[in-house]
Amino acid sequence: MTTLEKVSERIKNSLFVPIDNNNNNMIQDSINTNEVSGQVPTLFANVPLGPVDPILGVSTAFKADTDPRKVDTSVGAYRDENGKPYVLKCVFEAEKRLLGAPKEYLPIDGIPEFNKLSAKLLYGDAMNGKEKRMVTVQALSGTGALRIGIIFIRKYLPAGTVVYISRPSWTNHHNICKESGIQSAEYAYYDPKTKGLDFTGMINDMRAAPNGSVFVLHLCAHNPTGVDPTHEQWNIIADVMKEKNHIPFMDCAYQGYASGDLDYDAYSARLFLNRGFEMFSAQSYSKNFGLYGERTGALTIVSHREDVIPKMLSQLKMDIRAMYSSPPTHGARLVTTVLSDKELTALWIKELKEMSGRIKDVRQKVLDALIARKVPGNWEHIVNQIGMFTYTGLTKPQVDILVNKYHIYLLGSGRVSLAGLNNKNIDYFADAVLDAVTSTQ
Repeated sequence: MTTLEKVSERIKNSLFVPIDNNNNNMIQDSINTNEVSGQVPTLFANVPLGPVDPILGVSTAFKADTDPRKVDTSVGAYRDENGKPYVLKCVFEAEKRLLGAPKEYLPIDGIPEFNKLSAKLLYGDAMNGKEKRMVTVQALSGTGALRIGIIFIRKYLPAGTVVYISRPSWTNHHNICKESGIQSAEYAYYDPKTKGLDFTGMINDMRAAPNGSVFVLHLCAHNPTGVDPTHEQWNIIADVMKEKNHIPFMDCAYQGYASGDLDYDAYSARLFLNRGFEMFSAQSYSKNFGLYGERTGALTIVSHREDVIPKMLSQLKMDIRAMYSSPPTHGARLVTTVLSDKELTALWIKELKEMSGRIKDVRQKVLDALIARKVPGNWEHIVNQIGMFTYTGLTKPQVDILVNKYHIYLLGSGRVSLAGLNNKNIDYFADAVLDAVTSTQ
């Protein structure tokens, strides 16, 4: 039997890949190409090279740079005043208590107490007896929660339902929709002229979207812009979404980390719950607990009816089982330990205020440094935005100067992670911005 015949026979016996002439031709072309080039034949010769992740690619370039002046403002991970990763004291204490904990499989939907505490943390007193109309499952951080939720939308919401994502947004939102087989579109959000919220454009796009569309909304500290609606604007957003029967999907990556106040940061999610929406929420504990590599998060879906919750949970568990069987233990145990203990919870809240306070302090110091250097333009948006990131407004040529001349690494969009700045490099950063702005005018 020839190589082609062996491969074709294998594909015929596959449960997932149908055999047709196109497959035969592709395989034959691959074999012929390899034979001409003298390479060993492979089924994978036609696999294209994927694009480099825009964030991780910049981080990789930073690590490879040997210049001692280099500064990394690309990755969304907290750093202390010395530029070092930070393990929260409450997490460290919880880890001591968990030393020697069993490593058995968790239930498919995760640790029950973790799920209850996660929903309570996000929705607070707004739950008010609504728990029976909610289903929460542990997930692989916010990304995993979004993926599970989007798959659920594809399978059980009306065919053709579109997921709307802010322009701009975290790039993975569109990736998740694409890989989950659901259409995504954009709604207006950021106004580059004001470096603030394009509220009129946002409302207009919500009104223009088909009734019953899903809107991914950032709970707080919008990524990448740092621009959030006011409470008054959130109420108008809720009014419009109610009129259009839209479904909120809250992406909750920065609760407590944005303002230092867990309740303030959760305002929008609690507003939608109180207004009677059926809705989704994806929580991540990467930023506010510093559990980046532990992949700890939760998906909560709110229904109008209690009787459908067991069915919804059964389907979520089937999807989880097929993807990764059951979630990891350690991160969820850490969160559960902290949130179940009043002293550890108080310590966590104190640390959240300290982390968010440092970021606010960096914002002010960057603004002061730019003003002191008389950098052309208005930079007040740096302190008006909130959270880990600032959308600086720097152009691509200006970003190139920062990267190539000053070894300051940031995204091509001009997004800066303020956690990468501190008292040792803020002046250097401001000097670089002055040069970049004045030399490109």
